[in-house]
Amino acid sequence: MEKTTDVLPLTMNSSEKQETVCIFGTGDFGQSLGLEMLQCGYSIVFGSRNPRMSSLLPNGAEVLSYSEAAQKSDIIIIAIHREHYDFLTELTEVLNGKILVDVSNNLKIKQYPESNAEYLAQLVPGAHVVKAFNTISAWALQSRALDASRQVFVCGNDSKAKQRVMDIVRSLGLTPLDKGSLMAANEIENYPLQLFTMWKFPFYLSAVLCVFFFFYCVIREVIYPYVYEKKDRTFRLAISIPNRVFPIAALTLLALVYLPGVIAAILQLYRGTKYRRFPDWLDHWMLCRKQLGLIALGFAFLHVLYTLVIPIRYYVRWTWTNRTIAQAIAKKESPFSTSTAWLSDSYVAMGMLGFFLFVLLGITSLPSVSNMVNWREFRFVQSKLGYLTLILCTAHTLVYGGKRFLSPSSLVWYLPSAYVIALIIPCTVLVIKFILILPCIDKTLTRIREGWERNPKFSESALNGKTDI
Repeated sequence: MEKTTDVLPLTMNSSEKQETVCIFGTGDFGQSLGLEMLQCGYSIVFGSRNPRMSSLLPNGAEVLSYSEAAQKSDIIIIAIHREHYDFLTELTEVLNGKILVDVSNNLKIKQYPESNAEYLAQLVPGAHVVKAFNTISAWALQSRALDASRQVFVCGNDSKAKQRVMDIVRSLGLTPLDKGSLMAANEIENYPLQLFTMWKFPFYLSAVLCVFFFFYCVIREVIYPYVYEKKDRTFRLAISIPNRVFPIAALTLLALVYLPGVIAAILQLYRGTKYRRFPDWLDHWMLCRKQLGLIALGFAFLHVLYTLVIPIRYYVRWTWTNRTIAQAIAKKESPFSTSTAWLSDSYVAMGMLGFFLFVLLGITSLPSVSNMVNWREFRFVQSKLGYLTLILCTAHTLVYGGKRFLSPSSLVWYLPSAYVIALIIPCTVLVIKFILILPCIDKTLTRIREGWERNPKFSESALNGKTDI
């Protein structure tokens, strides 16, 4: 018995190694896919309008005209842009009964009224069109960097044709995912065109927060000293002000992760039912909570890094040195304050514990980790520990303010410190959450979420579209 080498996938058998697959198109994707299939044991035939000029194709592949290549295999991969599909109408008889795999993508979402795969099915009605491979790039096939995109969405109206295409996908070391009939091709084709769909709102919101608080701190810490004291404090723009903005943004975004859940609970209590849709803005907000939390974690990391460099800053070393020299000359020492020590240690301790839980929330939100826990465990971490994180981070900010929290001397041009403004949303969320967990309110909310309705008839009319949300 002949030994097989390790480079061949274990899912292939000897009969599959000799299967011939035709690829229409000799561009980057067609070449990359053909090379990958050759290495997996397939016999590849390329169809090209100029067979003699196709000199960059992988060794071992045959290059013929479209008509001749189509006669070599009953599986044809169409690696051609949609605008060049017209020539396929001339091959209708040759392509009749064959499996056509559409791998094309568009330049923008909803570029055409129908999907490329459905358009192909209209041009060649006698063929079995299957949509696949459009989520895999030529670069990923060439470099074998498929860790982030191993899934291949597959759809088609013929189950046998889909199964054969899915077998090819598996043989290439990829994971096929059946998305149903060819009607799903539109969604599959839009997938590679999506650019951080669920991240846009969190990014824009975090950018607005950072810009607002940055200029707010500039007014208080740079412009005000220059106007009234003629002091140049512009050096604060590099570290001091960012180190105020980052923790404020982290705390605010963390509070905004839990604010939509609080608003949803209030709406359910007000309506007396869970069978009415939330407003679209609230639905979208709730779907973006994971992204908001991860961006907040990023700001928390920046705050930790910026805080660690404080002792090596020139301004800090200069201040400490001058203070020490002044005390030595005056032969005075600062008295030890137990209350100040308690505030300082409490501030640091709550910050470290809050950051630890913050990191834990971020780790459990990763798919590789969240898939290893059940729903109850995931909810405990993201909800119970999440609120504990919010409490610790809010307390961390409150203790930082200490006695200066509402002191008139902290006002600059009647503007309070930035951390005072940052506490508005977190404290609001925590106060409302405390009210919602009161036994008399929590019991009613739990019943509503279990299906109880205050007015079933009203809810039924709402479901039928007779009542506005």
